[in-house]
Amino acid sequence: MTVPVYPWTVWIVAALDPILIGLALYLGYTASQFGKVFIAAIIALAVSVLASWAITAVGIPWPAPISHDGPTFFPVRWIAGFLWGTLGFLAHQLHRLRA
Repeated sequence: MTVPVYPWTVWIVAALDPILIGLALYLGYTASQFGKVFIAAIIALAVSVLASWAITAVGIPWPAPISHDGPTFFPVRWIAGFLWGTLGFLAHQLHRLRA
C-alpha cells in the first residue's frame, strides 16, 4: 500500500478554511484564559470539518473540500485553529490593555 502524497498547497488550504478561521478567532477572542484557546481550537476543528464536508457533499465549490476519499488534515486544521485562536486571544488582551 502506498501512502498518498499531497502538495504543500493542499496543506496550506486546509489551514486557511474560512469557517475554521472565523470560529477560532471568535472563540479565542471571547476566551477569558489562555487554556481555553485549546478548547476553541478543538471546537473550530470539529465545526469546520463538518461544515466543509457538508458543503462539499452538496456540491458547492469550497476552498478546503473534504470528501470520503480526500484528505482531512486534522493535525493541520487543529494547529491552524490553535494559532488563529491564539491570535484572537492576544487581540482581546491587547484591546483590554488599551481600554
